[in-house]
Amino acid sequence: MTTANKITILRILLIPLFVVEVLYYVQTGNEIHRLVALLSFAVAAILDGVDGYIARHYNQWSELGAVLDPLADKLLLVSAIVVLSFDHAPRLEQIPLWLTGTIIGRDLLLGIGAVTVRLTVGKFIVRPRLLGKVATVLQMIMVLWILLKWNGFSAGWLKYISLSAGICTGLSGLLYVWDGMRQLSSHPSSSSANK
Repeated sequence: MTTANKITILRILLIPLFVVEVLYYVQTGNEIHRLVALLSFAVAAILDGVDGYIARHYNQWSELGAVLDPLADKLLLVSAIVVLSFDHAPRLEQIPLWLTGTIIGRDLLLGIGAVTVRLTVGKFIVRPRLLGKVATVLQMIMVLWILLKWNGFSAGWLKYISLSAGICTGLSGLLYVWDGMRQLSSHPSSSSANK
């Protein structure tokens, strides 16, 4: 168990705390719950960079980490997006349902595609895309914006962030699908089926 993996596990353990604190805040309006939710989400997001830095700079790459790290990212973001897509007015702004559907739909599509490629080709190579990283950052900014309650500061900005996150999420999903199709078509079993 590497240090990077321990940090990733800590990130996963922060997710239920985040969800529970958001729900307590919505129910009671007690600002301490919102601040704990905000802090747990921010710490989990920051630790995402920390565990990656430690894994790269101290050569702590592991197969467990290769599975846990993206899983922690997805669990954190999907949990936050789903919880904040419900109508919690007047306490918190709502993430548009179309964006929630786009994010979850992309992740489901990519999961099914990864399993299909893995079963067909024997391995699945994921090339991280800059657009995918931008989509993740925009989703995190959107969650933090809502938790910071900056809607009074400028409600219009949340719409622009949501729209940008949706576009980047959708386009990055198409790029990952393209990568998976290329892996499938370059495998010898696909060329022998065409003969």
